[in-house]
Amino acid sequence: MKIISKLMLFVSMLTAYISFGQTKPDQTYELGAKINEMTLTGIGTLIVATNDGISGISAKNSKPLFNFTEFGAVKTEEMEFVPLSPYVIVAQGGGKGPMASLSALTGTKRAIIDHVSGRVIFKTDNLGWKQIFTFDVILPQNKLVISGLQKDGNAAEKNTPKVAVYDLSAGKLDYSFFLNEPGKVTAKYFAVTGKPLLLKSSLIVPTSQGLISKNLSGKTLWENKMKNIGWMVADDSEKEIYAFEPVNNGSNTRIHKVGSNGAELWQDDRKVKGTISNFEILDNGLAVVSDQGGNGGVMSKKNESNIAFLDASNGEDLWDKAPKTKGYVQHFYTMEDGILFGIYEGGINKISYDGKTLFKKPLKTGENIQIMAHTPQGLIYITDEDANIVNLETGEQVWVKPLKYKKAAAVASAYDEKNSQYLISADDKIYAVEESTGDISDFGKFNFEEKEQPNHMEIREDGVFLSSSQNVAMFGANGDELFHEYYKSPSNSGFLKVAAGVMAVASTALAMASSARAGANKTGFGSSNDLKNYNDYGKEAKRAADMFAGIGDASFKVMSQRFKASSATENDQFILTKLDGETGLVKVNKDSGKVEKEIVLQDKKPEYKVDEFGGVLYYKANNSSIYAYDLSK
Repeated sequence: MKIISKLMLFVSMLTAYISFGQTKPDQTYELGAKINEMTLTGIGTLIVATNDGISGISAKNSKPLFNFTEFGAVKTEEMEFVPLSPYVIVAQGGGKGPMASLSALTGTKRAIIDHVSGRVIFKTDNLGWKQIFTFDVILPQNKLVISGLQKDGNAAEKNTPKVAVYDLSAGKLDYSFFLNEPGKVTAKYFAVTGKPLLLKSSLIVPTSQGLISKNLSGKTLWENKMKNIGWMVADDSEKEIYAFEPVNNGSNTRIHKVGSNGAELWQDDRKVKGTISNFEILDNGLAVVSDQGGNGGVMSKKNESNIAFLDASNGEDLWDKAPKTKGYVQHFYTMEDGILFGIYEGGINKISYDGKTLFKKPLKTGENIQIMAHTPQGLIYITDEDANIVNLETGEQVWVKPLKYKKAAAVASAYDEKNSQYLISADDKIYAVEESTGDISDFGKFNFEEKEQPNHMEIREDGVFLSSSQNVAMFGANGDELFHEYYKSPSNSGFLKVAAGVMAVASTALAMASSARAGANKTGFGSSNDLKNYNDYGKEAKRAADMFAGIGDASFKVMSQRFKASSATENDQFILTKLDGETGLVKVNKDSGKVEKEIVLQDKKPEYKVDEFGGVLYYKANNSSIYAYDLSK
């Protein structure tokens, strides 16, 4: 009897271990070709590039959503994910920009796949295109504007550049037109040179010979001689259009203003040094930020930005003297009384629309301003080296002394509403800053293994949760450490840990990460130049959901629902670590620090993606197979 009882106990323990330490996947996907790359989209679809093409996987389905093999092997650089959409573009052959047509002589192929539904909604082969010059998805109208050469028609038509507009929701052609008359002998070169501007009742196409305006059935409304425009943006009335022309091999920009009838409204165009990274049309003028030098990125030390405020009626400067930036403009916000900006190299200033400095003197800060946001007390800023709240009208410090700490790759912070205090982690401790007085005190101390710095802080019901790549900790209301758990890294790559910290910070910019061009700063999706409130991540998610809901397409509705829902794993942290000599992923409960699930990946350097919002782990099990694990169980 004792033997039977011990056997039953052993079986029970073994069953519990198998359930706890999962090795068998919930879904298996055999793709039948060598896997080259995996990309997890914002909606949670895993896009897999293979030697045969690309596949889309959702753990909700037992089979891939799609297997696109018509173009053969797809390289990573041949995929483009359209921001804030369910679309992935597969592009093979040809180039980009005004000379794309010359590099497309060997033929080009394009396809758009809806990775939510798995539907291939556009493929050049099916629609008679032999060469593609430009290919632009226009949102929120959900249209595709394409230019190139088609296979159909007579010899003259086959060799005359054509523009076509497709409705992506319906999957059909709206209208098309030739850039010049087929068969007409001319020495002029016709090509689309930039992104078309789709308005309520017309389409404006920039070409090598000027702007062409068509109504929504393809009939010409007007043409002008404004050549080689790269992109355009219109005011709310759509009666005034600003066109941007890259010059000097793209290192500088000319700004033009066009009326609704095609007439140039400025006597002279406005020349701007550098490329324009931010352009805002305001009631009292035009706010312009341009970047010159370096590689155009935040990390480029050689980069320097210029800020200008122009008269919308003639393009002339409204400021007698432009503010000196002495660095890269990392934050830029337009407010009722002026322009607020923060410099990556350190410094915050505010200029009125008549060119006066609103701050008594420019505010000195540490490098890399991670956060600039509204609080009831003023503007809070957090950099790699310091933090403070300042009066937005005068620039004076609200906290008597800024909180200073050693330069850190990641600084975590949170607002403790219950106790009316800000909590900021740096220098192996958590600082508490009293909201009303600015008094600073030491809230708690931590010692994370592998010399890690926290990249996430969260106010939980039972205390303050702090985490990094390999460490999790919880602190009580009095700052006492309730638990600290460490899970050894399978790799000692410090660079990867720093990169992970940067990514964690970057991921909070949910809805605005798609502003690839200054023109996207004010679109049908709204303006990204509005200063947010601290801890407004939930509102950002709602804003994204509202954006998607406004587009009449089933896949956009699915995206809207995802951003309205709560994360499937909001109470859990996922950590890659060593499990009995193997590499695996552990699911750690944020409130207890206890491991609730282990998944052994059986690979020293596993390739995997975690959809924390959807609660799914995708793992490359071998050269041609993907395993999916349900992390919510």
